[in-house]
Amino acid sequence: MEHIALYRAWRPQSFQDMVGQQHIIQTLQNAIREQRTSHAYLFSGPRGTGKTSAAKILAKAVNCERGPAPEPCNECEACRRITTGAVMDVQEIDAASNRGVEEIRDLREKVKYAPTEVRQKVYIIDEVHMLTTEAFNALLKTLEEPPPHVMFILATTEPHRLPATIISRCQRFDFRRVSLEEQTARLTLICEQEGMEADQDALQYIARLSDGGMRDALSVLDQISSFTDGRVTYQQVMDMTGGIASEQFAKLAASLLKGDVGHILQMIEGFMHEGKSADKCMENLLYYFRDLLMIKMVPDADKLTDRVLDPESFRDMAESFTKEQLFHMIDTLNRYQSEMKYAVQPQTLFEVALLKLCSIPAQEGASVSVGASSHAAPADGEINRLKQQLAELEKKLDRALKSGLSGGEGASSAPSRPATRAPVSRGNSPAKLPAQLDQYVARKGAPEFAEISKKWSQILQRVKEERVTVHAWFVDGEPVSLLEDNVLVAFKNNIHRETTEKQANREVIERVLSEHLGRSARLVTMMLKDWTGAMEGASEAPKEDFKLEPEHEDGGSGNKQPWIDEAIQLFGEDLVVIKE
Repeated sequence: MEHIALYRAWRPQSFQDMVGQQHIIQTLQNAIREQRTSHAYLFSGPRGTGKTSAAKILAKAVNCERGPAPEPCNECEACRRITTGAVMDVQEIDAASNRGVEEIRDLREKVKYAPTEVRQKVYIIDEVHMLTTEAFNALLKTLEEPPPHVMFILATTEPHRLPATIISRCQRFDFRRVSLEEQTARLTLICEQEGMEADQDALQYIARLSDGGMRDALSVLDQISSFTDGRVTYQQVMDMTGGIASEQFAKLAASLLKGDVGHILQMIEGFMHEGKSADKCMENLLYYFRDLLMIKMVPDADKLTDRVLDPESFRDMAESFTKEQLFHMIDTLNRYQSEMKYAVQPQTLFEVALLKLCSIPAQEGASVSVGASSHAAPADGEINRLKQQLAELEKKLDRALKSGLSGGEGASSAPSRPATRAPVSRGNSPAKLPAQLDQYVARKGAPEFAEISKKWSQILQRVKEERVTVHAWFVDGEPVSLLEDNVLVAFKNNIHRETTEKQANREVIERVLSEHLGRSARLVTMMLKDWTGAMEGASEAPKEDFKLEPEHEDGGSGNKQPWIDEAIQLFGEDLVVIKE
């Protein structure tokens, strides 16, 4: 048998062929039976759910030579020609490529004339949300008062983009996603009719991939059947679609629970060698933990998602996690998924996200046994010992920073200036900070910095004119201080900061800064949270009352004259008061 695309061969030709839209079909059939059809319909819903097919079936039903009838006969001349698109009175218009006001004006002129081949003119406007505002306005009057021999059927996946005036003049039908059971049953029937053998779990997975769209499910089945020997297996579907079995995610979740970093990295590397993409793996893992949370919190939650094929295996894994852990994991994965859109190395970000998840079970005190797993988790005593060591290191670092890290023999004899506390990153490792941070903090109120703050919007606009891609990253930062020729910019997002610091991007920014400052300028960056911490550390630093001696009458200075100079240099003459 000559191979024909499955979607073309199995596209619905009558209302009884439609899958999952019984409420809409019954309403339309009753309207045809009672001869109470509307002059305009709006079919909205996800892609591949049968909107355009239902529109063509409706056009055949009202023009069938044996009707109008609730079901077209598909045998008369009118039905057969409408199916092939050979009737001029039934037109299917793609609004994406005919979206202008001139095309709609031309349509308005044509609707005035009576049909020449069939009983009623039918205009099917697909993706109608793509029309321009002017085109909608031109269509409005015709939709409101069309000639009696004309029917409009508007189809869209985004009804919210249609003007309310258009929607109010149509009968609206919302097509729903086709359920997993309905899709699987239809795919099974198609395989039987086409002489193909297919595993049930393979068809279920195809249905899951389609996200409720029957057309997408048929396209995937058609693609897989073209490269098989007449039998469709679950593994073939996984290999060809780049999917990952839920069993793989169960192993990954078990490794996360045990903190087995080595096994996690090996699994990620295996996914990449199999051709899986990091962003798709992240998305599927996010869905997996979402399903675990649903099953843990909601009775009969397996009916809330089409992804759970084996509820018992999900239930066993869900019991191994606490609700707090799952909430934390979903939140972490969602945050890293957002950053992955801009990452140069998405695999690295995926690995970092999973390594971060490894610490969650230890923090939450989760159970480590998963099924018949025999791997042992680190002992509680060892974890407590590591926490204690970490706390001691943090105290030592804190004392060192408070003392200003000043060594030498003269440090004890002269009073030391309180040091600004250096921010510490969330991973308890020192954050990447610019040199002379305390001087940047002290220079925050300098007149030169106030000048660059006023010009910042002009600088951003100039960067945008130079290179819009650099502006997209640089706009995340804000100027916080100025020290000599160095402009300190603080960023909210670390990826934006790192991209801005690339040599090519840095050159563009420094060239613009030099233009506005009238001298050479160099870009220095840090994280905004670290800058905020430095400012808070400066304001919270203990204030010591130095008894500063005035200069001697002979112009000499007392034994603490250097500290007066240093105080004036740090805080300015307005803030330094010299007491007798």
